[in-house]
Amino acid sequence: MSAIPPATLEGWYALHQVFALDWPQIRALDAPGRNTLAAAGRRLVEELSTPGAGWSAAFRVVAGDGADLLFVHFRPTLDELAEVQARVRASALGALLRPVYDYLSITEAGLYHATAEAAREHEPRSAGFRAAVEAAQAAELATPHVRSRLFPEVPEGMKYLSFYPMTKRRAGAENWYTLDVAERSRLMRDHGMTGRQYAGRVFQVITGSVGLDEWEWGVTLFARDPLEFKRIVTEMRYDEASALYGEFGRFFTGIRLAPGEWEGALGGAAA
Repeated sequence: MSAIPPATLEGWYALHQVFALDWPQIRALDAPGRNTLAAAGRRLVEELSTPGAGWSAAFRVVAGDGADLLFVHFRPTLDELAEVQARVRASALGALLRPVYDYLSITEAGLYHATAEAAREHEPRSAGFRAAVEAAQAAELATPHVRSRLFPEVPEGMKYLSFYPMTKRRAGAENWYTLDVAERSRLMRDHGMTGRQYAGRVFQVITGSVGLDEWEWGVTLFARDPLEFKRIVTEMRYDEASALYGEFGRFFTGIRLAPGEWEGALGGAAA
């Protein structure tokens, strides 16, 4: 059985919420009312954004089919994400938010290479195979690089965001899930090498959503220069893993809202 799934490591649950603002109701407010609403939105995000056991951030959407705001939340448990979602809905700002899109997932590190190595040395799904995979998982989890992928911190100075979901094709000749694990490992290694060229310029968070949402993975990119999104996505589209096996959903691009920018985002006076 060569088409075995790769071992994975998981970290924080993630929720991406995309909203349109109810502009008729906002325009009906006077200037002090809009500023009061902006202050409430700012306080909400500040309360949810404290680093530690997860964090939240708000972005002003520039492209996204009429969307205005995108909230990104990372939390250790699904229960905590549900509480965050309830707090957003119950807030003063929540009454004026109209859902456009949401996406549930969990941070993930795929161990394709370790799985392929274990499959070369042991019968897949045997006790020896499982022991080798578990040893690799423990070793990977101890590395700072993998931990930064599973428990990402707010990127310093990277105020631009691009988010999109994706799936691996599983129809016809381009069926990712029938490939030998060694071949999938090769393809993902090559794909990863392209991404590493953007280290320090783009911070990437991969989240898995198999069994949680419609797509299979979410990709969240942060950068200081939004042009880096075009560069990295274009280059990665030419990788074999994407060219033959990648299918992509909607893209949402945004700018992180600083505390003093909420009034402008909601049509109020500048802070």
